[in-house]
Amino acid sequence: MSENEEEPFSEEKLRYSLKKAGVSGPVADRIIVHVSREAKEGMRSSDIHRHVINLLKHETGGLAARYNLKRAIMDLGPTGHPFEKFVGELLSAQGYSVETNVIVQGKCVSHEIDVIARSKERRVMVECKFHNQPGTKSDVKVALYVRARFEDVASKFDEAWLVTNTKLTSDAIRFSNCSGMKAIGWNYPHEGSLQHLIEAFGLHPITSLITPTQEEKRRLVEHGITLVRQLQEDGIKIAAVGVSESRAARMREEAAHLLNSGTTYSQAP
Repeated sequence: MSENEEEPFSEEKLRYSLKKAGVSGPVADRIIVHVSREAKEGMRSSDIHRHVINLLKHETGGLAARYNLKRAIMDLGPTGHPFEKFVGELLSAQGYSVETNVIVQGKCVSHEIDVIARSKERRVMVECKFHNQPGTKSDVKVALYVRARFEDVASKFDEAWLVTNTKLTSDAIRFSNCSGMKAIGWNYPHEGSLQHLIEAFGLHPITSLITPTQEEKRRLVEHGITLVRQLQEDGIKIAAVGVSESRAARMREEAAHLLNSGTTYSQAP
């Protein structure tokens, strides 16, 4: 379903999404009561989302940014290049050495590989499928395409991964498992999904923050700032995009709440 389509209000669905964002029971109860009271027949899912974000802005712990995570990944677009860089950061956090957008000569033709991840034991070809429209899924055609590319460059890699910011169809998951290819989607697999990895390693996209305007987010991404934690690491780039020091301070304050609200871990590949 597109974010601009009408969607009946579902208390169960809203409660689940709030729980996934780390919202406590009492706060979730208050929000659900408020939204259900305000919800009108024919209300769009985007309106419900915006309403919840406005309510969560008044809560501590970066809850609004956490709830905004899925759409924040989509807002890295419109092209897929920022998402490819973002996936590279996730792999780096897991101990891989990473290159992005590398031309590799296959047996038949040359290919631009989105991400190459290396460990001591493995060389991984990672293909990223980015969607910026809510409700879109990555289907089996995407998995078939990645597998076909891998077969042409198989002499240079040990395995292939498909990483997407949306859900995977059941056929895409089935084919990936059957063909020995690793697939990572928004909520697949249960342990190690894209959402899980982002939360686990604390690598929230800059677009998840509520304080910056859409234009400020766009300029930050264009200047290579794709992660929330970079706000505290790269003051030169922040100044270069025309963000005033007072606004930058507000962004860093929200970033600190978000980064300090979750538990992170690291693991070797």
